[in-house]
Amino acid sequence: MIAEAPIPDRQAAPRLTRSGPDFLYLFHAMATPCEVRLETEDQALAMAVAETAETEVRRIERKFSRYRSDSVVGKINASGGGTLAVDAETASLINFADRCHQLSGGLFDITSGVLRRIWRFDGSDRVPAQAQVKAMRFLVGWKKVRWEPPAIMLPAGMEIDLGGLAKEYAVDRTLAVIARVTQQPALVNFGGDLRVSGPRRQGGRWKVAIESVEAEGHAAGLIELADGALATSGDARRFLLKDGVRYGHILNPRTCMPVEHAPRSVTVAAPTCIEAGMTATMAILNGKQAETFLEREGVRAWCIR
Repeated sequence: MIAEAPIPDRQAAPRLTRSGPDFLYLFHAMATPCEVRLETEDQALAMAVAETAETEVRRIERKFSRYRSDSVVGKINASGGGTLAVDAETASLINFADRCHQLSGGLFDITSGVLRRIWRFDGSDRVPAQAQVKAMRFLVGWKKVRWEPPAIMLPAGMEIDLGGLAKEYAVDRTLAVIARVTQQPALVNFGGDLRVSGPRRQGGRWKVAIESVEAEGHAAGLIELADGALATSGDARRFLLKDGVRYGHILNPRTCMPVEHAPRSVTVAAPTCIEAGMTATMAILNGKQAETFLEREGVRAWCIR
């Protein structure tokens, strides 16, 4: 997704600039470019919103990053088969993941993140051998985890990964903390997953482009958004390509292989970003039945194959 102006594609120092009727704040967090837009003439207010937003994103990143040993996720993954009690915020996210697992028939599985040990979607042709894939299967499966809120028991060697939830959750939380500072129209966009606080005061709807799967930085379509969220799932930036076969980064937890016959991109509109993100991901997980799944769910969605 591309907002009304491009957001950074590499790590850079945070900056606040004027962009038409908005102040635009750009920074990098959670391994993704981040953008906060505020429709206001008040630069001091825009800076206060920017600082509040970035503080919340950094908090979520520290708490749920799988790469930090001191994060909640890091502590769960290092528990070695022991039982660990988690706080209410973490329990809420795990409960959401559990519901998604049930609603998807087991296709959405937060234990499948461990497969990053063998799958690195860097655009290369390094597809793991079948023996490697087979060896990983015993480490995947949410049903193997004992989840009795607020206590979790993860079998030794297994991991959870909330990366499929955290970015969208961060969008929603960031907009919530902005609302405590101001009621001015705002847009929060983290790596193409975004939510707006309501319509613009000048011009009404926010204009958001769906990014092309063929040419990075180019638009495949334009959506006008007055309220709610949009999230996109697809293989435009994270994939492998070998012998003419493209392997997208979303993995089937049953086979530990990339989902076959999936759309290149699915964009979903929903009241919250976390709902939009999960629905888009579930559509991809349904492979060639993605459009059927989205129609059954009754959501506004756009698929590119």
